[in-house]
Amino acid sequence: MTIERKELGPRRSQIVVHGDTVDLAGIVAQTNKGRNVTEQTREILSTIDAYLAQADSDKSKILTATIYLSDMGGFAEMNAVWDAWVVEGATPARATVEAKLANPALKVEIMVQAAI
Repeated sequence: MTIERKELGPRRSQIVVHGDTVDLAGIVAQTNKGRNVTEQTREILSTIDAYLAQADSDKSKILTATIYLSDMGGFAEMNAVWDAWVVEGATPARATVEAKLANPALKVEIMVQAAI
């Protein structure tokens, strides 16, 4: 089975397609870095939509999601954006954890795996 890598960087591929699944690297806000949890989450979910489309998938096919918050105090704020975005009846298995992210301006990071 082949492995296809897209959006390659020196340390990671943003998109890895293998068989009938696609894995996305941890996605963080670029434009909204330093802004609030709502704005960062919206940007991240928009990026996830775009990356899944590159792999011929979409958010209704997400199998698992791992969400990293720099402060669990932003949990409800992130969930408000997430809940409006996910497809009703197709919510993935999900874990949310508090973690120190690589850059203090980042408040949210999300990884997903989806079917194709």
